[in-house]
Amino acid sequence: MNSKEEQTNSEVTNLENESLIEQQKDSSYMSEQIRENKLDEKSIEIKDEYQFGWSSYSEITNGRFAMIGFLAIVLIELFSKQSFLKWTGIL
Repeated sequence: MNSKEEQTNSEVTNLENESLIEQQKDSSYMSEQIRENKLDEKSIEIKDEYQFGWSSYSEITNGRFAMIGFLAIVLIELFSKQSFLKWTGIL
């Protein structure tokens, strides 16, 4: 064999090795994605139910109502061009 044939054979071998490595990366990536999907399915199974006292459901609900209230105050101040306390008659 001459040097050109050896060089092309080594290039083909390198390309094959690179494609094999990419396939292994893809397979590990796919297995990781499957693992993450299983975790997502488990988290979907957790039910949000009301519980009395300090629970994550109560905290999330309280936070959402606080965000709505804050947005309402900001909108009132923007549209009335007065402070909220003046608008309510406190000041």
